[in-house]
Parts: sequence; structure tokens; C-alpha cells
Amino acid sequence: MTRWFPDGIPQPMADPEAVPWWEAAAGHRLVVQRCTACAHTRLPPAPICPACRSDGADWQEVSGRGSLYTYTVVHRPIARDQEVPFVVAVVALEGAGGVRLVTNLVETPLDALEIGLPVEVAWEDMSDLLAIPRFRPARDPSTATHEPRKGSGRND
Repeated sequence: MTRWFPDGIPQPMADPEAVPWWEAAAGHRLVVQRCTACAHTRLPPAPICPACRSDGADWQEVSGRGSLYTYTVVHRPIARDQEVPFVVAVVALEGAGGVRLVTNLVETPLDALEIGLPVEVAWEDMSDLLAIPRFRPARDPSTATHEPRKGSGRND
């Protein structure tokens, strides 16, 4: 199991709208919420579509590929034993209707950071029930895919 961040990192909190997102993540599936009335996609999830005000929604799986939209390099740890510097990134997700995800960029030398860098999801398993999507440079931008988590016990 690859780990980039220490156990002391604050754990995410899930409101009722986000539970399906976290359940998909536990199975190494990246999803975005999609309005069933107008097909507008959104992340973070919300009870009402900001485009048409409908309360109907479902979940659309996305490829786990994207591009680096923006980033910042952090030089102060937020948890004990955290290695610095680390990169907080905003990734524009491919096939997600313009949705961007705030995440971390891992396995990336600082001198390789560049807006538009093709990236792919790299799952960090924090426990049996919690996986966090981090991103790394795409190994082959034309064929990069994500691997579903094996044996997660989730059927979404």
C-alpha cells in the first residue's frame, strides 16, 4: 500500500450528500455528481443542482485522468511527521463537464510542475474504508487509466 501522508493528517468528514462519493473512492472509483434533469456535473456533491435547481442526481464515474489546473507548494507541515514540501493541486477532471478537484500532486519533482500537466489518479488507502484520490503525472497521457481497488467489499 503506497502512502504519501502520515496518519496524523485530519480525516475528511462526509455529509449525507458526500457518502456515495466516499464509498466509490473506497473502491478506487472516481465519481462526480450529475443532475438527472439537466446533466450538469458537480463536485463537491450538493442536494440541489446549481444550474437548474433540480434535486435529482446520480453518480457518473470518470476516468481518473485530468490536467493540472493550478497548484501551490506547501513548505510547512500540517501533521506530525509530514514530509515537506508537498503540493496542493486543483485538477481539471477529464470527462467531468468542467469539474475540478482539490487534491495533492504526488510523485512529482517540483521542477516538473507545470499548468496543463497531464495527470492520473493515484489512490492512497488510509484504512480499509477510506481511500483518498491523489494525482501524479500521467505515465502515458494517451492511455492512462485507473485500477479499481480489489477486495474493497463495496458494490456501488
